[in-house]
Amino acid sequence: MKQFFEKFLKFGVVGVANTVIAYVVYATLVALGLYYLLSSVISFAVSMVNAFYWNNKYVFHENKESRNAMGSAFRMVASYVFSSLIIGNILLYTFVDIFEISAFIAPFFGLCVTVPLNFVLNRFWVFR
Repeated sequence: MKQFFEKFLKFGVVGVANTVIAYVVYATLVALGLYYLLSSVISFAVSMVNAFYWNNKYVFHENKESRNAMGSAFRMVASYVFSSLIIGNILLYTFVDIFEISAFIAPFFGLCVTVPLNFVLNRFWVFR
């Protein structure tokens, strides 16, 4: 159980850094006038590369030699596309267009769903 919480903490540190990077890219693009969902897709791509690197190197590194790196990369892309891109953008659209929350604030509400979902997918599927 201790290892689980240590991994969750490390995942959180990587996730916070990754979220800051993704949000800066997203907010910059929105501020420049790019449609918020397109900005989200672009920031997703940037954050996915960053997340794979740090999760592979720092969080889930113990099985690195025995697992297939390409398989892990494919599983990570699939899990992030599902959780962060699809679920995240459905939530973003809901918050911005239905609940009329600012496009600059709305991404933070989706994190309550996507962060735990990403951890579970990464821990038990991507970096197994």
